[in-house]
Amino acid sequence: MKILGTGSCLPKRELTNDQISEFVDTNSEWISTRTGILSRHVCTDEKLSDLAYEASLKALEMAEIKAKDLDAIICTTVGGEFITPALSCILNKKLEVECRSFDLNGACSGFIYGMEVAQTFFESGRASKILLVGAENMTGFADWTDRSTCVLFGDGAGAFVLEGDKEEELLSILVTAKGDESLLNIPRKKGNSPFLTDKESKEQFLYMNGREVYKFAVASICNDLEKVIIDAKITPEDIDYVILHQANMRIIAAAQKRLTIPAEKYLSNIEHCGNTSSASIPILVDESARKGLFKKGDVLLLSAFGGGLTTAACVIKWSI
Repeated sequence: MKILGTGSCLPKRELTNDQISEFVDTNSEWISTRTGILSRHVCTDEKLSDLAYEASLKALEMAEIKAKDLDAIICTTVGGEFITPALSCILNKKLEVECRSFDLNGACSGFIYGMEVAQTFFESGRASKILLVGAENMTGFADWTDRSTCVLFGDGAGAFVLEGDKEEELLSILVTAKGDESLLNIPRKKGNSPFLTDKESKEQFLYMNGREVYKFAVASICNDLEKVIIDAKITPEDIDYVILHQANMRIIAAAQKRLTIPAEKYLSNIEHCGNTSSASIPILVDESARKGLFKKGDVLLLSAFGGGLTTAACVIKWSI
């Protein structure tokens, strides 16, 4: 497959560290030195589908195709506007199409998971053009009384228009999971079924064991990237840019030290976006593409990790 176009959309409200410190027991220096984050964008009156729609329109415009030409819409998200219908179906309606549409929850690794799913559609011949959208409203799941987690997250959406192609633009891809809900989870609210024996209903806030997630993240990034580089039959010297899930600058810095790829090849936007879960990689790719950073034939290395625990990495050749 190859990428025809990219797009992204951030909420209009930008929330700085100083503004957070007005109602959370923290300060800008504490946040920035531990995370690399200076500000993040947060949803106010925007719906998640609004962000997904705007990102999709930009991607379709860059790809120079109409929404009616799509064979599938895949949305990656940890939680849409409803349990059902899927966010992809709401986007389907906004785009006025009737193609197959479904959501995928691979947490922060979800977008690369979605790339692998798209690849299987292309290989089977059941699709030729797919819209892949990562859209997340992580600030809606954060506990804003917990300064260790609420400062990390932001909202946003990023999109790729993908096309099946005989050229080997996706050089390698790896997705994995190691089931463990104890380190990172968001509980589901319970209903009022009279048959439930456990009546206790927990708040639907994100929980994260930051120390253990850090260890898992650094190890998985290094292991996965080494594997996809070998599988793609390239060397670290062949890589033009590395785009990691924008979770925490300390994680990115620790991975850099273990890998042999020069630090200047790593791209980042965490300072103004925070952790946008599965939307972080497509947002960063789109921002970089629109700055004219990539040229046709550049080799990009992508890697993510997230709740599940999931990991994902791939090597792609830029084709725009």
